[in-house]
Amino acid sequence: MTTVETLPFPTVRKNSKLDGEGSVQVQLDPNVKIGNAKVFAIYGKGGIGKSTTSSNLSAAFSKMGKRVLQIGCDPKHDSTFTLTKKMLPTVIDVLETVDFHAEELRVEDFVFEGYNGVMCVEAGGPPAGTGCGGYVVGQTVKLLKEHHLLEDTDVVIFDVLGDVVCGGFAAPLQHADRAMIVTANDFDSIFAMNRIVQAIGAKAKNYNVRLGGVIANRSAATDQIDKYNDQIGLKLAAHFPDLDVIRRSRLKKSTLFEMEHSPELEAVQKEYMRLAANLWTGGEKYSAVPMKDRDIFDLLGFD
Repeated sequence: MTTVETLPFPTVRKNSKLDGEGSVQVQLDPNVKIGNAKVFAIYGKGGIGKSTTSSNLSAAFSKMGKRVLQIGCDPKHDSTFTLTKKMLPTVIDVLETVDFHAEELRVEDFVFEGYNGVMCVEAGGPPAGTGCGGYVVGQTVKLLKEHHLLEDTDVVIFDVLGDVVCGGFAAPLQHADRAMIVTANDFDSIFAMNRIVQAIGAKAKNYNVRLGGVIANRSAATDQIDKYNDQIGLKLAAHFPDLDVIRRSRLKKSTLFEMEHSPELEAVQKEYMRLAANLWTGGEKYSAVPMKDRDIFDLLGFD
């Protein structure tokens, strides 16, 4: 049994009953649950555009009149800046200012209103090489619940760090209804997606989370994604091509719903609204079986 001395992170215990033989997991408080909101966790290879996808999906839900909360789960704390137009302090940052006495925090210390009323939180993470991201997720949800913020929320979106599938950054899967994977039409992105499919499948054995489909991003074609999906039993939920307007929206610190109108932008906005509407009504759920690494290597590419 080990503990982290620099910050008050919880004990990490070996738990073979809940999360698989030989699994080392952070034990989250089973009483801290999000409640009645629909919860989505967005995963994918690092740099694939998860924050862009999450923020625009949050904006789309808000356009439907839903009360939305987006939680960034990356120490870089850049998940919500297109919604708020600024870099927010993280939950870990503000906890540190009160010597980790959470009862001293006010809502406005760690929750910020963004575009069209989307509420934004950056969970952050422990210093590099110390602690576990699972604690950060658990502490953030606990704070939100203690301040009764989840009672007035319809949709919660977790934007999760890179393709890390350790117990810590798999923690949002313990709260989510659906996990979505963002990928591009290339080998590296699909290879990372396969690992995430494995992690989601492991959590689905003991939690309500189910794989909700694939979001193709920064890709004109989807032939390699389709080939992989057909092999393991997945389908595309949405497709966003590699458009300059999407790149410019990040530079302008804006969601796509705030950019100057154009036909291609309108098509992207409609795709986000379609995705949000499908997820709100339940969406698909898949029991995909991940491939062996070597099999992916043999499957993808051109003959």
